[in-house]
Amino acid sequence: MPRLIKLSDGRPQWADDGFLFLEDGQPSPAPGFGSANGVIISLARFQAEREAWLSSGRRLGVRLEPHEAVEDIAEELPRLALVALVFPKFRDGRPYSAAALLRERYGFKGEIRAVGEVLRDQADFMIRCGFDAYEPADGSTPEDWNRAEHRFRHVYQAAADDVSPAFRERATSPSPRANPIQTESSEWG
Repeated sequence: MPRLIKLSDGRPQWADDGFLFLEDGQPSPAPGFGSANGVIISLARFQAEREAWLSSGRRLGVRLEPHEAVEDIAEELPRLALVALVFPKFRDGRPYSAAALLRERYGFKGEIRAVGEVLRDQADFMIRCGFDAYEPADGSTPEDWNRAEHRFRHVYQAAADDVSPAFRERATSPSPRANPIQTESSEWG
């Protein structure tokens, strides 16, 4: 069974993949197939075969390419177990926006999985946007993701992860000017 990195209690860990991605046109496996008990299908296949998949009794995931809109599955989100967002290349940021929309606007509680060109350098940003499962393309481990996630202590804006931004921390901490540096010293007389 393929493995992926998933957040468990807020920490990246190896996990078995309980889903099988079906290419368009690939026949649906019989119930009880292999060790996977869920399927991931493309948005086009989901739109064409929506009722059949939703009534199949299987855990269902939809895979969205960067040019496809989250709004196209918004009504069915409560019935989906997973949304897989594709990173076709490192510098394409549209899946970050899609993850943030899923968590913040639509309140999606299921798994948001990053697939494609997923690199450990993106870990902190992905977690902040709401991703909780990753298929790393760079051979990285959960330990690599944990280090990448904690590389920076401060964040500068609010996000889906509810980490307090630096400006809020500053507003609640004592001002460094409250204790001015002493300019006189007994050594310098």
